[in-house]
Amino acid sequence: MSQFVQSLHEVFERMGRIDARRMFGGHGIYHDGRMFALVVKDTLYLKADADTLAEFEKRGLPAFGYEREGRRTEMSYRQAPEEIFEDREEAMRWGRLAWEAALRAAAPKRVRGAAAKKRKGKAR
Repeated sequence: MSQFVQSLHEVFERMGRIDARRMFGGHGIYHDGRMFALVVKDTLYLKADADTLAEFEKRGLPAFGYEREGRRTEMSYRQAPEEIFEDREEAMRWGRLAWEAALRAAAPKRVRGAAAKKRKGKAR
């Protein structure tokens, strides 16, 4: 594990315990069992969603993406702002935004219309 990944315990200390797990040549960063950040090549990316994307976009923070078979795929993780490495309040704010996005992503989707009726019929 790189020194950068190890340093994230200090960066996000106000969130409580975080864990780093190796994955795909990088690390997933977890809090309370949910992956809220990703580290690739010592660059931190935070989970983003429709509720938080504007925060990242207004700062020009790029999405994490990769190339496969000549096509670029972008994931729902955006580069973290630099100030979180110096300001623990900002780290907490951005970490919380990312963690809440991870919680929303894991929430069960509401089923509507014919699919809901079909599912309801199977439950009987």
